[in-house]
Amino acid sequence: MLRRPDTRPRLPHFSSGPCAKRPGWTPAALADAPLGRSHRSPAGKAKLKQAIDLTRAVLRVPADYRIGIVPASDTGAVEMAMWSMLGPKTVEVAAWEAFGSEWVTDTLKQLKISPRIHQTPYGVLPDLSAIDTKANDVVFTWNGTAAGVKVPDGDWIAADREGITICDATSAAFAQALDWDKLDVVTFSWQKVMGGEAAHGMLVLSPRAVARLESHVPAWPLPKVFRLTKGAKLIEGIFSGDTINTPSMLAVEDYLDTLAWAQSLGGLDALHARADGNAKVIHDWVARTPWIANLAVDPATYSNTGVCLVIADADVLALGDAVVERVAKGIVETLEREGVALDIGAYRDAPPGLRIWCGGTVERSDLEALTPWLDWAFAQQKAALTQAA
Repeated sequence: MLRRPDTRPRLPHFSSGPCAKRPGWTPAALADAPLGRSHRSPAGKAKLKQAIDLTRAVLRVPADYRIGIVPASDTGAVEMAMWSMLGPKTVEVAAWEAFGSEWVTDTLKQLKISPRIHQTPYGVLPDLSAIDTKANDVVFTWNGTAAGVKVPDGDWIAADREGITICDATSAAFAQALDWDKLDVVTFSWQKVMGGEAAHGMLVLSPRAVARLESHVPAWPLPKVFRLTKGAKLIEGIFSGDTINTPSMLAVEDYLDTLAWAQSLGGLDALHARADGNAKVIHDWVARTPWIANLAVDPATYSNTGVCLVIADADVLALGDAVVERVAKGIVETLEREGVALDIGAYRDAPPGLRIWCGGTVERSDLEALTPWLDWAFAQQKAALTQAA
């Protein structure tokens, strides 16, 4: 039996959303929030405009791309783009986990536009070369949060494309290098890589996306919160801080604080390096640990944010799926009870296992302290199986 570890993570926050707050965060970071003020007041609009401007600076968004704050988190931002822009061309949807599957459902069952679907099991990236990115519109996730699988780059997207690309980048933005030249719509939310609070989405539009919005009238009704144009012209106010609905100024202040923290580190390169270093701790541990494996099958597609793992121990696997699920849940419950790791269970629709967030707001030392506890918790579960037998 493994000895119970002595060293604990300083913080047990490894949730894949909302994710860990930035190191050193306290509620004092929110002291300058204009609470009790209208978001349309000069103070409120200034904060929203600052959030947009800092997003552009930290993410290195091209100057001619618009950035807007929209309701309903990343999901709202993706669906706003889909409902507003799809229809003129054949749509290709790539899906390899739960969130990509939602975009398949939206196109197929809600918008009823008969997409070309490229869907694979959890852990396996579809054949991206089979997607006609030159002629058609494309909807995809850059990083599959529930599978730990990312696209390695944007080389598969045609530079001379005729359609638009809609990229759900919610667990990739600020952690992975986005190829802006290949992306027309990029969406993300504050509560992922930046450790913000829920309900706010970010919508980034290329000039080509704006042209689509201003030239295309959807065949279906658009709810008010989805409307990005008026009189066939883009509503520019959305992209300067005049939001569609009422945002939380407390959450805005929190996002501003984390963007300032990112700049203090050295910006995007530092954020990428932190996520890469964090993920390496987990991937290196998996490589030397026989009872656990990556859900992602190809190392080139390993995520550096939501790292998804499955039980690989032959003795446990031989006992069947129900036992595998029980062991995985037992590890999660044991470490939560110990106060060592919170919210590390696999996504509800994913194969049973673990999901450990490695984004830049997590400290590498906490992940290094976590791995011996994972080994200990698994040993506890396997010992319990032996005793039961």
